[in-house]
This record gives sequence, structure tokens and C-alpha cells, in this order.
Amino acid sequence: MTVPEGYQGMVDGGSNIVEADWESVSSILQVGGTIIGSARCKAFRTREGRLSAACNLVQRGITNLCVIGGDGSLTGANIFREEWSGLLEELARNGKIDKEAVEKHAHLNVVGMVGSIDNDFCGTDMTIGTDSALHRIIEVVDAIMTTAQSHQRTFVLEVMGRHCGYLALVSALACGADWVFIPESPPEEGWQETMCAKLSENRARKKRLNIIIVAEGAIDNQNKPITSEQIKELVVKQLGYDTRVTILGHVQRGGTPSAFDRILASRMGVEAVVALLQATPETPACVVSLSGNQAMRLPLMECVQMTQDVQKAMDERRFKDAVQLRGRSFEGNLNIYKRLASKTPDSQIPKSGCHVGVINVGAPAAGMNAAVRAAVRVGISEGHKVFAIYDGFEGFARGQIKEIGWSDVGGWTGQGGSILGTKRTLPGKHLEQIAAQMRAHSLNALLIIGGFEAFESSATFAEARGDHQEFCVPICVLPATISNNVPGTDLSLGSDTSLNAIVETCDRIKQSASGTKRRVFIIETMGGFCGYLANMGALAAGADAAYIFEEPFDIRDLQSNVEHLTRKMKTSIQRGLVLRNESCSENYTTDFIYQLYSEEGKGVFDCRKNVLGHMQQGGAPSPFDRNFGTKISARAMQWISTKLKEARGTGKRFVTDESICVLGISKRNLVFRPVVELKKETDFEHRIPREQWWLKLRPLMKILAKYKASLEVSDLGQPEPVSGHSEPAAI
Repeated sequence: MTVPEGYQGMVDGGSNIVEADWESVSSILQVGGTIIGSARCKAFRTREGRLSAACNLVQRGITNLCVIGGDGSLTGANIFREEWSGLLEELARNGKIDKEAVEKHAHLNVVGMVGSIDNDFCGTDMTIGTDSALHRIIEVVDAIMTTAQSHQRTFVLEVMGRHCGYLALVSALACGADWVFIPESPPEEGWQETMCAKLSENRARKKRLNIIIVAEGAIDNQNKPITSEQIKELVVKQLGYDTRVTILGHVQRGGTPSAFDRILASRMGVEAVVALLQATPETPACVVSLSGNQAMRLPLMECVQMTQDVQKAMDERRFKDAVQLRGRSFEGNLNIYKRLASKTPDSQIPKSGCHVGVINVGAPAAGMNAAVRAAVRVGISEGHKVFAIYDGFEGFARGQIKEIGWSDVGGWTGQGGSILGTKRTLPGKHLEQIAAQMRAHSLNALLIIGGFEAFESSATFAEARGDHQEFCVPICVLPATISNNVPGTDLSLGSDTSLNAIVETCDRIKQSASGTKRRVFIIETMGGFCGYLANMGALAAGADAAYIFEEPFDIRDLQSNVEHLTRKMKTSIQRGLVLRNESCSENYTTDFIYQLYSEEGKGVFDCRKNVLGHMQQGGAPSPFDRNFGTKISARAMQWISTKLKEARGTGKRFVTDESICVLGISKRNLVFRPVVELKKETDFEHRIPREQWWLKLRPLMKILAKYKASLEVSDLGQPEPVSGHSEPAAI
């Protein structure tokens, strides 16, 4: 059942509570907002309103409620649940329902999903809608940067966030803004002079534009509002810069959902239904949340209380507490932004005497430049000299190595591809020359940013340590590939941008058949032997099938898929979508599948095929990849610094397995895994990990395409406590 217009529909009842069927929710995945409508409801805040809502639910036999909304909606749902038995008794006394109905519907189970673009709900790393809002903001920032650079302008951008600065903070991190104003962390006394000094310092470094991002709820440390107009007047008056204000407003709420939001919402929706099915009268109301890359269930009211405590802390000017209450993800974002936005004077940075090399390896992936920028700036702030290695291991062997400074990486975050240059060449043939270059430049550590080649090359260095002592240094691999096939991590840098390109293209392709006869599209994706892009693209685009190497298929499966699609096409469904990974089968090629579907679908649908190719590799990085690259790279450089500090002054050589690691996300945590250990978990022939977490989502894709499939459900019978863990993989 769906309830249009939020709680108002539940209070009004009648035709406002509608049974949903398969076709009623077809082709809505790419539609922004909510097709069932949402509204604030004063009536539901009163007991009379809740009585009416309870009566309407009981009449339809509804005792499970999934509420998608912010903390207000979820608090209302919890009050409703707590009052449920009392409401039913009152309805029975008034003769609205009989005693049998009271007994039959004695308990109301409630599960919440947080839908809010502000990401202002404690307990989850990301709320549904936040990533899409960031896409809108970054699109505008990228466009503004072009005009600002042309005219040497300062832009003040106001983004949403009346009580939460998440959007402002993360968009500042994603575009390398000069200054950010958020309600949880107001600027210190005298911020006006400090900000103007920083803007003029950046101009002196030949930076042609200044970007200042302001949350609409920005305040000073006396809780007085700081407005975008105030900031503009200040900059014009003190510096005389040509300054413009752009208020994004409701643009941030609109548009097509991003790939991340579609997959997040689909996963959360499944977890919510499973939670309702597993609920007992003793189970407290829970909220489904995201922790790292794992769906979690947390006690609803604990999360609501923490969210309200943030506002209370801000009202009482306990700003440090407010930042901590927002969670480690928010706090980490703020600390990294501060560290990367302002350079500490050289005289105040204790020199480590260490040289760290940064190299890109493999095919280009969006977010590589953001990772290099973060590595360079964190390395410099740790007192190291950072050396950029150009054109992969070929460039390394030829000595294309140069020290890189703080301002050299300015403006890199939003640029696609690899500015350092990257090649697929492995170091095997060049070990002598690379060792000589490491010796010549006194490199004490290496950060390798790249795909499967980066992983393979680190394994080669581990094996070569016996012959070349130059490789006895800390080496960290940062996975960056659109294929997401690097062992040791759930997610690789660049795969989110690529998924968005696939989903956007699938949306357009489906729309191209709008108003024509029934049509099925066969789309080929990249990824080598790894089916991540095909599988997750299918889930995000609402595809009917996805053919991947990891799940072998034969002609019977293809025939079954065609018949299934034919049956669907005989209903009101007009378009079908089939994704195929480029290396899923040697013989069942894209052409073969296209011809099979064309022949078998005659008289019901016609077919078109599309090979997406390298458009999946290009383009500006998504907000997710910009931030993921920035945060994971900063963490990698901190790990390198810790290792170097341990060895300082001892002349220690790094020969243990733990000194060559892959940094990745594993479920809820950031994990450094030794490459030697990961080799055992790798299928080198096909360049994929032996076990891949996303294969557990295969049945979900099939269920959503109307196949019968069994889904592996969460084993979380009870909500987990809201608490931190050692090193959260907050995204």
C-alpha cells in the first residue's frame, strides 16, 4: 500500500491509501522527488488526527509502516507507534472498530528511512537525496568556475542547510573552496580579516578565482546569522574584488537521482522490508542507515535524540560538541577541509627530511587528481617533500620526477583523467632503472594510485625487495579504477563517476524510445572481467537483466530472459533494458544477444544495441569520487607518515608484509591490507578478487526485474547501538 501526501493521506484515508502493484512503480527510478507526494500535516500532530490515521490503517489491515522522511516525520511515526494500543482501545470504545480488530492489529511495527538532502540525521553516513543534491551543487560550481576564471571574480555560493552544514562542507571539499561557513563550526573572532587575507594571498599566487561557500544557516560564534550578501559587501569593501552572489535554492532538491542515491535507496528499501518482516512486539522502532558500505539498523529514537542534541549544542554555543555529535564522518570532513584549504607557513612545519613519491598507474579514473592533490598537501603539512612521478612506471624509469608544491595542485579536484599521466605498463622490466631513480631522488615512501596494475606492481616490489633495498620503504596502494576490481576494497575511486555515466546514458536511451513501439535496448559496459559496472548499472537503471562473467550463463538462461521480457512487454511496460559486461562470455557477444532478442521478440518488441565504450572513463569526477579520493588519499599519506616516524633516525628498512598495503573500504571500516595477504584472495588470470560483496545484490536486481530469486537477508534481528568504531569508512 502507498499513502499519498504523507501523514495527511493517512489521516484522510479513503482513496488516499492505495494498493501498489508492479506496474504502478515501473519506470519511476529516474524520476526525482516522490511520485506519491509528501506534505507537512498539522492534523497528525494532534491525537484526533492520529486516531483517524489508526482507524484508516486498521480498516485496511495495515500493521507495518515504512516511513521515509526527516527527523520530524520519524519522531511522529514513533509517537504513533507508542500510542497505537491506546488509540485502538479508544476507537473500540467509540464503536469505530470491534474488539476482534483490536486483538488482530495489536502491534504497529515502524521502520524509518531517512530522506533528506541536508544529511542532517545522526546515525547514518548518507541520507537518501544528499548525493543527488551534491551533484546539483557541483554542476553549478563547475560552471561558475569557468566564468570566474575568465573574469577574475569572487563568487559567494549559498547552499541549503538551515541547521546542518553538510552540503556546504562537502561541496567546499569537492571544489577546493577558499572558505566555508557552516552553522556547526562558526568562524573565530576576527574572521573578516583572516578571510580577506587568505583571499588576497590566493590571488597573489595567481589564483584567478575565489569561491566562498555559505550554508543558509551559517552563524558567527555569537549565534548571529552570516549572510551571503554580508560576505559580498565585506569582500568588495576590503579588497575591491568583483564579487557575485549565487543562491542555489530549490535547484538542489530537483533533478534526476544520482546512481549512488538509486542504489542506496534500493538497498535501504530492502533492509526496511526485511526489518518489518523480522520485527516482533518487543523490537523498538528502528531506522535503516548506511555505515561505510554496510546497511545497518539503529534505534530510531536514539538517532532522533542525537540529531536534536546537535541543535541544542549549537543553541548553547557548544560548537565542538555539535561537530562531534554530527558523527565522525562530519568531523573528518571538517578536519580534512581545514588541513587542505590553508597552508601552514613553512617556518611552522617541522621538517621530516623524508621524500614521498606519488604515481598514477593503469587506466585513468575520475578522482585521481583529487587524490593526488590531497596526498601532496597532507604530505607537505606533515613536513615531507612530495615528488610527482609522471607517466606511470615508464616515466618513473626515465626519471620524469619533480618535486610538487602546495599551489601546484590548486584546482585539481574537479578535473577528470590523470594530470600526472598514467600508463598500464608494469614495473617488472624496469626494476633496475626504477630502483636507481628512487636512490637518486632519495624516495622514502611511495603512494601508488591506480587500478589492478597498481596492485600487481606493489606485489612485484614486495618480491623485488631481496634484490633492491630501495623498495624496502612503506608503499601504499590507493585503488582507482572504474572497473572496481582491486582486491582489498569494496569500492574503487572512479567507479561512481562511471556508474553515473552509464545510468545517465541508460536514462537517455530509454527516453529515446518514448512514444514509439515497444523496444528493448542491449547495452555493453566496460569493466574487463569484473561485472560491477554492469550489475550496479542494471540495479540503478532498472534493467531487466545483466550478463556478467562472475555468474556463468548459457543459451537456456538467454531464452528464459527473452521469454520473461516478452511477457512483461505484453503489459503496459513499453521499454526493456539489458546490460552486458564486455568480457562476460567469449561466444555470447553483444551482437549475438542483440540478434537473439531481435529474432525471439518479433511481433512483440524490436531491439537496439549500444556499446558505451570510453565515455565511461571520461568526464568530471562525481562529488562522491572527489570526496572519496580526497579523504582516502589523506588517510594513506597519514599512514605513510606514521610508518616513517617509527623509523626516523634508526635507519630501519621496511621488509615486513605490513609495509606494502592496499587501503580500502571493507563494510564499515577503512582497512590497510598487506598485498601479500591479498594475493591469496585474487584471481590473477581474470584480474578480479575471488569474492565480491556486490554479488549479494544480484538477487535484488532480479527481484526488481520481476524474477523469482531468494535474497540473502540481514542477520540483524535487533538494532545496533549508536556508537563509533575504530576507523569508520564514512563516505
